[in-house]
Amino acid sequence: MLEALVCPETQTTLSYDAARQELISRAAGLAYPIRDGIPVMLRDEARRLDD
Repeated sequence: MLEALVCPETQTTLSYDAARQELISRAAGLAYPIRDGIPVMLRDEARRLDD
């Protein structure tokens, strides 16, 4: 399913961080959380990668 998801900001592919339960967009510098198995693809919910 990861292949079907793209970053809503940049439309680029995402990588999965199993330890943090996040989808990473290196192009946008954001990490989108996965909560209860559901990716939360909202900019307001994303964490900046430099945090």
